[in-house]
Amino acid sequence: MAELLPQSSADEIVAHLRSIGSEENRLGMLRYGIKIERALGISHGVQRQIAKKIKRNHERAFELWRTGIMEAQFIASVTADPKRFSAADARQWVASFDSWDIVDGVSDLFVDTESWKELIDEFAADEREFVRRTAFAMMAWSVVHRKKEPEATFLAFLPIIEAHATDGRNFVKKGVNWALRSIGKRSMDMHGAALAVAERLAQSTDKTARWIGKDAVKELSDAKTLERLAARKG
Repeated sequence: MAELLPQSSADEIVAHLRSIGSEENRLGMLRYGIKIERALGISHGVQRQIAKKIKRNHERAFELWRTGIMEAQFIASVTADPKRFSAADARQWVASFDSWDIVDGVSDLFVDTESWKELIDEFAADEREFVRRTAFAMMAWSVVHRKKEPEATFLAFLPIIEAHATDGRNFVKKGVNWALRSIGKRSMDMHGAALAVAERLAQSTDKTARWIGKDAVKELSDAKTLERLAARKG
């Protein structure tokens, strides 16, 4: 098998992926609730190494995406150019999401694009489970990626989080919870606002909202979380 290089074609990359796929890994993914119909069984670490080797190539990323292979799609998301990635591209990709791991991997790309905020609003309002999860995964990633973003942007996500905290579908509720905890851990100011939402949800009569709230309260009230936030302020 030829070594992968920045000039490797989509076909060569896919052939390489097929050669290193592992049935054991594939079956192991089931334990984490990952759909394996489209997977070859390659760890995320190895996928990232491959993406690093082949470097960014926007056109090839779309060829890799079109293969429908989970690992090729993740590599596509890492090697696409976020500056050239449009809202229409995001809508097209998100329509095929069928597993939480592809959502969380590709949301990482979406938050680096220009239209990230409008996509969050749009995807949160979408009834499809994995599209809605994308909105909350994007919120969580944006807290990490968008370092210069004013806090008002993230605080504006809290009403969206509260509005969808009663969506009992597993992958949505976990996404909502992740977004809420992430916002609360960004800064001391945001911590107070996120904790207030979490405490309100923890008192809800809805069991999903209650679970999201209690879990977030637990992390956001944790001494280690508070220590880290206080240190960051200093």
